[in-house]
Amino acid sequence: MGRIIVRLDRVMADRKIGLNELSEQVGVSNVNLSKLKNGHVSAIRFSTLIALCEILGCQPGDILEYASDEE
Repeated sequence: MGRIIVRLDRVMADRKIGLNELSEQVGVSNVNLSKLKNGHVSAIRFSTLIALCEILGCQPGDILEYASDEE
């Protein structure tokens, strides 16, 4: 079974936005956003993903990446 890699940190760096500012705009706590950024979550609400994409001006595929076990 493959895995999902979270690339939120890369997108945030590209957009020059910090964790505190993004968490305020998305409406998610710093702790939960930090867990997501570091890949320590097993799920994400679509509403959170939509908010992240709207604020960061990106697509879900910019934040989430699939990697097969063979990679």
